[in-house]
Amino acid sequence: MPTVLASGAGVTPAYKYSSRVLRSRSSFLLPSPLRLSLPLPRFLLFSPKWRAVVTDASPVVDFFSSSAASRQEQLFLSSFFEVWIFTCGVRSETSEMVSIVVPDDPTGLSLSGSEKNKGNSPLLQCKLDASGSLKVHKVSSKDLSASWTWKNHNDETAVNPKGGLWKEGSFKPQFSELWDKDQPSTDQHQQARSTSSDKRKRLKRRRKRKQKRTAELIQLSKDAELRMKLATVDRSEHFNNTLRQHYSMWKREHHNRDRDSTLKLMKDQIIMAKVYASIARSMKNFDLFGYLMNRIKENRNAIKEANSDAELQKGALEYVEAMARVLSFAKEHLYDCSLVARKLRAMAQSLEETVIAQQKKNQFLMQFTTTKTIPKPLHCLTLQLTTDYFQQDHTSQELADKARLEDPSLYHYAIFSDNVLATAVVVNSTILHVKEPEKHIFHIVTDRMNFAAMKMWFIAHPLLDATVHVENFDDFKWLNSSYCPVLHQIKSENLKQYYFRADHPSTLSAGDENLKYKNPKYLSMLNHLRFYMPEIFPKLDKILFLDDDVIVQKDLTPLWSIDMKGMVNGAVETCKGSFHQFDGYLNFSDPMISYNFDPKGCGWAFGMNILDLKEWKKRDITGIYHYWQNLNKDRNLWKLGTLPAGLVSFYGLTYALDRSWHVLGLGYNPQISPSDIEKAAVIHYNGNYKPWLDLAMTRYKHYWTKYVDFDNPYIRNKDRNLWKLGTLPAGLVSFYGLTYALDRSWHVLGLGYNPQISPSDIEKAAVIHYNGNYKPWLDLAMTRYKHYWTKYVDFDNPYIRVCNIVL
Repeated sequence: MPTVLASGAGVTPAYKYSSRVLRSRSSFLLPSPLRLSLPLPRFLLFSPKWRAVVTDASPVVDFFSSSAASRQEQLFLSSFFEVWIFTCGVRSETSEMVSIVVPDDPTGLSLSGSEKNKGNSPLLQCKLDASGSLKVHKVSSKDLSASWTWKNHNDETAVNPKGGLWKEGSFKPQFSELWDKDQPSTDQHQQARSTSSDKRKRLKRRRKRKQKRTAELIQLSKDAELRMKLATVDRSEHFNNTLRQHYSMWKREHHNRDRDSTLKLMKDQIIMAKVYASIARSMKNFDLFGYLMNRIKENRNAIKEANSDAELQKGALEYVEAMARVLSFAKEHLYDCSLVARKLRAMAQSLEETVIAQQKKNQFLMQFTTTKTIPKPLHCLTLQLTTDYFQQDHTSQELADKARLEDPSLYHYAIFSDNVLATAVVVNSTILHVKEPEKHIFHIVTDRMNFAAMKMWFIAHPLLDATVHVENFDDFKWLNSSYCPVLHQIKSENLKQYYFRADHPSTLSAGDENLKYKNPKYLSMLNHLRFYMPEIFPKLDKILFLDDDVIVQKDLTPLWSIDMKGMVNGAVETCKGSFHQFDGYLNFSDPMISYNFDPKGCGWAFGMNILDLKEWKKRDITGIYHYWQNLNKDRNLWKLGTLPAGLVSFYGLTYALDRSWHVLGLGYNPQISPSDIEKAAVIHYNGNYKPWLDLAMTRYKHYWTKYVDFDNPYIRNKDRNLWKLGTLPAGLVSFYGLTYALDRSWHVLGLGYNPQISPSDIEKAAVIHYNGNYKPWLDLAMTRYKHYWTKYVDFDNPYIRVCNIVL
């Protein structure tokens, strides 16, 4: 049964004849609306041996001849289609498709003799080559690939009475008027209805999804809405403007993998230039050495602070070319593989050591210099308040009635702090949320240095009805080294060496896990006064302890009415899983600790603690604290700090408050839920990022600043807005027009921050100045400059020797 099939590379067609269909997945395109420009011959439409159907569903041409067709007819048909397809290719401009289906049976209902023989049907395959010629090949259906299949037409469409078959979804051909007009085209209407029904279902599903999403957005909780807003703000703040040159910064395929290649090349050139410059200097080729150093300087000036090619200065490519020529010349005259490799290894090792040293310095600065010292504005505030206190003679003024200070029926708060502004914020936030402020008493204990400033602040800003009492702990006569173990240990030589000896192995050791606890604040008695509540407030029954880095958001009065069931300390527990358990604070390798405490015991937080002083006295908490503090004189039982000592002292005597009373972590954890913060009675900025520092997390800072009165004359201090803080701006103003310029060799500056000062300039200078953070007496001092200072230190001096000062 010979059959002619036109096929080529393209899209999968689905065309049928009789009860069998030959389907191809590779047929060529015919880009033309053939039904308009090339009507088919009439003999194809009406001959009982040929039937044709034109469709627009697939970009292919398939045609078949039945066994009843003569050899001449088959050849004629092939020739006709060769001319027809070539003409279509020339005249066409748009993509339309033509299929010609020629069934063996004029009724289209059966395939004579092929039911059992379909696997061996002979086929003529016609293909267009590159020149447009139609190539004819005879193949057997059994030799076709698996992509060619026989398929029953009853699964897809009905038989046309004229012998042709309409393909599903096809349009009605233009030559349909030549067909019997009395014969209705039911297949087309059925398919249209089916397509329309499917489309309606898709639209309905899409509409339901849209309505569901709209309902979700309408019912969105405030918490989720706030999270969305914060996420949007965070994305906008961290938006990378350097990507603006891309077509779409959100699509990976548009990212240039070689972007910033010029910047990378310049940096690589600088590295190789350093290598060759070192080799040239060792070989006494000073001309080449000088030329390489000049090129390095030019490239560095072109790069500066650039992080991408877009930020490079104009003419950067010229520097690249100039450096390339110098490197090529240096490689030609100086290149030695083993020598270059050694130089690169030495550079890598040096950079690694520099990075490690910088990490140590950064850690040191983070823990001691930046976050644990008072910023200049706050220090200025303290100085101004102290000055006003003595100038206005407030030394004898008392802020409160002593009887009220000892009345146990009132609500008493204890705050131990040397930070005036932070203490004022705690007091302000607390008073704003109480119903009866006249019943609330604030006991503020500070040190001698800040006593005048603290007292002056509350004299200048009296609370309406509440009472504030400021005390200096140096006035506590009972607080001495014979009674207090901590004071005795602070004065011990061992502890002084641990904290202050420069050559102590843990001073800047990267592996020292106690580095963050080696903080001068732990030497302050202000942090240990919390263990002496009955001594400080002997006539009170209950007191609420607050840290100076908290914010009060709700009325705390209900805490006094909580039944603590005989417990001494009411606190919020912090353990989550294996975190913040006792084994994270105490040394359970010591038998004293392992015998007395449970390593899985749940930790709790200082910062907001309701303390029952009656039970405290019964249980002798201060005595327990002294006992364990004496055992820990070598600092081996627990980590440094007051929390481990509190866990030991209040072990088994702590009542767990609801977590909503106290939310912690705003000083280090950026992932606290806004809803948890809003619900909390007290929020705590424990950690390094205190809200009064520039390092404070922006997302949490506003909770604190809203309680600061920036219109306050002490805080505003209009005079400070004229120049930056420090004495130099004031000197520039005072000596303006009255300064004589000396020769620069008299005074060389920058040894405390600039690592690139020429040794010759230092040697020639009459005075060298270590202005900056890296003072020569600190571990942070730059090694290259330190010896200029240490050579004037007499290390044999008995005072220096006895203190083990090593620089």
